[in-house]
Amino acid sequence: MADELILLEFWPSPFAQRVKIALAEKGIDYESKEENLLINGKSPLLLKMNPVNKQIPVLIHNGKPICESLNIVQYIDELWNDQSPFLPRDPYKRAQARFWADYIDKKIFSTGRKLGMSKGETQEEAKKELLECYKLLEAELGEKTYFGGETFGFVDIALIPFYAWTYIYKKLGNLNMEEECPQIVAWGKRCMERETVSNTLPDPYKLYDFFLELAKKLGGQ
Repeated sequence: MADELILLEFWPSPFAQRVKIALAEKGIDYESKEENLLINGKSPLLLKMNPVNKQIPVLIHNGKPICESLNIVQYIDELWNDQSPFLPRDPYKRAQARFWADYIDKKIFSTGRKLGMSKGETQEEAKKELLECYKLLEAELGEKTYFGGETFGFVDIALIPFYAWTYIYKKLGNLNMEEECPQIVAWGKRCMERETVSNTLPDPYKLYDFFLELAKKLGGQ
C-alpha cells in the first residue's frame, strides 16, 4: 500500500513552504490541506495532530503526525534517502548545516516580521538586527553556489522562503536587499531557477498584501 501523506499548511507560511519544497525535491506526492488560520481558525484535525504547539505545518504520514518544519524536512530526507540528500554525510558539515538552519529559524522570521509591523525606533532596531543576520548568512554563503556547496540542501531550504519577503523588507522597512546583501539576492535568484522553489514560493506582491492585512488585524501598520 502506498504511503498516505497529508500536509496541513497555509500558503503564506514560510515554514510550510520549506516542507513543500522538500517534498518536491524528493518527488513525493502528497495531499495538501489548507489551514486558513485568519478566517477559519484552527481545525479539529490540526488540534488533534499538533496538540502541543497547535501550529502548521504538520505532515501526517500514514496517520502519524510530524511537526515543526525543520524536523519535518529532516524526516523527509531520512525516509526518502535514495534521492539527493539535503544534509551532508560528514558529521561536522551536518552539524554546521543544522546550526545555520536553527539560526535562520530563530532570527529571520521574527526579526523580519518585527521590521514590517513596527515603526520608528523599534523598526530601525529591527532593520539593523535583520541586516546583521543576513550579513552573517552572506559571509557563510561566500562564493558557493548554495550553502552546502554545489548541492541545494538543508540550509537553502530553511532560508529560501524568506526570499519572497525582500519586497516586504523594502516597502515596509526601507531595506533594499539588492544593495545591502547582493550575494544573498544572487543566491535567491539561483534557487528560483529550480522549479521546486519557483512553483512553491508565493508571488511577492500577493504576500505583501497579505502582510498588510495581517498587520492591520494585529494593530501594526
